[in-house]
Amino acid sequence: MVSPIRIGNLRNPNETMRLVVTIFVGVVIGFFVGVSFPTLSLTKMNLPSTLFPSIDLSYIEEKYSGFSTQALLNSWSSLKGNEVRTEKYVSQETKIWVPTNPRGAESLPPGIIASESDFYLRRLWGLPSEDLLVKPKYLVTFTVGYAQKKNVDAAVKKFSENFTILLFHYDGLTSEWDEFEWSKRAIHVSIQKQTKWWYAKRFLHPDIVAPYEYIFIWDEDLGLEHFNAEKYIKLVKKHGLEISQPGLEPNSGLTWQMTKRRGDSEVHMQTEEKPGWCNDPHLPPCAAFVEIMAPVFSRDAWRCVWHMIQNDLVHGWGLDFALRRCVAPAHKKIGVVDAQWIVHQGVPSLGNQGKAEGGRAPWEGVRERCRREWTMFQARMASAEKAYFEEMGIDPPSSTAH
Repeated sequence: MVSPIRIGNLRNPNETMRLVVTIFVGVVIGFFVGVSFPTLSLTKMNLPSTLFPSIDLSYIEEKYSGFSTQALLNSWSSLKGNEVRTEKYVSQETKIWVPTNPRGAESLPPGIIASESDFYLRRLWGLPSEDLLVKPKYLVTFTVGYAQKKNVDAAVKKFSENFTILLFHYDGLTSEWDEFEWSKRAIHVSIQKQTKWWYAKRFLHPDIVAPYEYIFIWDEDLGLEHFNAEKYIKLVKKHGLEISQPGLEPNSGLTWQMTKRRGDSEVHMQTEEKPGWCNDPHLPPCAAFVEIMAPVFSRDAWRCVWHMIQNDLVHGWGLDFALRRCVAPAHKKIGVVDAQWIVHQGVPSLGNQGKAEGGRAPWEGVRERCRREWTMFQARMASAEKAYFEEMGIDPPSSTAH
């Protein structure tokens, strides 16, 4: 027997009728209110996973009415649109891959890449575009000790504001140079007891010095009384020299005839040496040759030379004979500027940074290593060249034997 459903304590028939009418009216009103809302396909709903599995508000079969309902749906649609745009952006961003970008930066858009830098000093305030009143076009470096401050001061003053001045300090003294006004605008790098080629390999990467048309890598013991840097640059450009040096005063203890200043020419690119020294007149030391005390490199030539400098061979001996590999034709692109000449004073200041061992003076150990490095560099070059030609399956050209 089924138990009757008790709606309440119905003592009065009128109350019963009132309740029935109320329920009926409620059902009718609810029906009409329900059909007035838009019809949604539940199979196409894409709610965020944090609320429901999904709801797709982009599919609405009818227009809806009512301000509050419309505002709610607009909010959902806006959120959905932002989600779609975000997904598209992330998708596009992660797909960036430009093989021609620098190694390690393939995922960056090319327009944001700054692959080169400079030594230009910047302010800490204002607009970056207004930082530089003058943008130097050339770079000159000196490897210095404080004991040679007077000579270096005189040398630096030969270079105009078109030159960035960079000092490499092998004795650890830097702030002492502030007695010179120009020193406050110079770049100072200090690591004790290192050579200029050690510094050059680590601080003059081609991408760092790329803004400079020419790079001077000079010793500290040079007399520049007869030298004008701006005129020197003009002559280098005039004669198309990619690697050069000023002529050396003939009375300053020369080793090579090629670097000796001539009084009857602006520049020279060939010379005659002692019998048997030059098997080929187009090869060092009779041509395609400058010394390592005061070389000047074009931007492109330096990019090649930098890669040839060995990390562990710090004195650069032997490098002068190999510079020809970085320009062609070398006997026309490497030369000595006679009209702007210098004096090599031969101060053995760096040699004194060596260590006295076995009863020998500090400079003797330094000189011994210089000679050893020359032999090592020549051996490495010959070995690398031989390996290349063997891999290519071709005979090396005869000129490479020199």
